[in-house]
Amino acid sequence: MKRVGILGGMGPEATVLLMQKLLRAVDAIDDADHIPLLVDQNPQVPSRIRYLIEGTGKDPGPTLAAMAANLERAGALAIAMPCNTGHHFVPEIRAAISVPFLDMVQLSTTRALQSGGPVGILASPAVRKVGLFDRALQGQGGHALYPDDQDALLSAIRSLKSTGPNPAALATLKAASAELQKKGSAVQMIACTEFSLLASELPQAFDTLDVLVKAITDFATKPTQPKAAAARPTEETPGHA
Repeated sequence: MKRVGILGGMGPEATVLLMQKLLRAVDAIDDADHIPLLVDQNPQVPSRIRYLIEGTGKDPGPTLAAMAANLERAGALAIAMPCNTGHHFVPEIRAAISVPFLDMVQLSTTRALQSGGPVGILASPAVRKVGLFDRALQGQGGHALYPDDQDALLSAIRSLKSTGPNPAALATLKAASAELQKKGSAVQMIACTEFSLLASELPQAFDTLDVLVKAITDFATKPTQPKAAAARPTEETPGHA
């Protein structure tokens, strides 16, 4: 069982939800059957909303890169991040580590494209602004659809961060999903881990957080391939008597 490092705190409840899902993803008989995690639950990561949408905040990239490097030094054999918007900073994270980064955006895009049609995105407006899923989809011949009222989605995200799941946020998310269906989405992605807190109420959409859970589980439970033994020198090997 391989240890995975988690870049958490964006938001804190979403990180806890990821850990709960990982517990349920394993058929465990005892404690030792569960996936070992190193979790940096850091709510002080600079706001992605302030930096990407408002243009007033500090760049989160260096903080996320430092967190990832620290997790690797502590023994993590792969890094994962339960924050879709945070994947905008993946190049900086990858540059800071030598272990694999389990890319929730890329993996979710691959799954969405199996539908063969336009992909509806339920996410933070920052995701649309930076083209996070657009780039991933276009690279594989796909097309993204977004709800028109991005301000309503941002308000719902803020309320979820403040008070947790609530009827108003759920109503906003359901309205956005219905709009995407009218626009012709073949599949919908819940691509904000705050919205993951409401995912059970939208059975027509798949949750990118669940895709990450599977990636972590597959990585952690896959047996490590033994390294090939180095060839022993023989009498015929040059340089040996």
